[in-house]
Amino acid sequence: MLTYRCKAFNELNLLQLYAIMALRQEVFVVEQNCPYLDADGKDLAAHHLVGYDDNGNTVAYARLLPKGVSYEHHASMGRIVTKPSVRGRGLGKELMKNALDWADRLYPNESIKISAQTYLRKFYEDFGFVVSGEEYLEDGIPHLPMVRG
Repeated sequence: MLTYRCKAFNELNLLQLYAIMALRQEVFVVEQNCPYLDADGKDLAAHHLVGYDDNGNTVAYARLLPKGVSYEHHASMGRIVTKPSVRGRGLGKELMKNALDWADRLYPNESIKISAQTYLRKFYEDFGFVVSGEEYLEDGIPHLPMVRG
């Protein structure tokens, strides 16, 4: 079990931000071999949910966004990630449960839309998301639009 903290961008200190960016780059850029601009400007409007292990290391993360930032009519979440070294322990499900709890607190009565990697469709369906459109390529990786609520 991890310890979770959720902060607005301006509440993060430099070390926390650095750890978040390093985790996102480790997985989305290096592991998935997908060069893209991670610093897309949306972090400034986001809440950042970070999961820390017992040693205080950043090992899980999700970015929570209000309606109007990624999608005009939906709040959203993205950059949902766990460190490769902690996978296989159910932490992805734990992260999603916490992310949805925080999204419900931050954006009550708002539907949540995500851009889900297609291979994770069942994972997100288990949390109440439903496919809301056709599959598309994002940075060379198949994705599905999915909505919850």
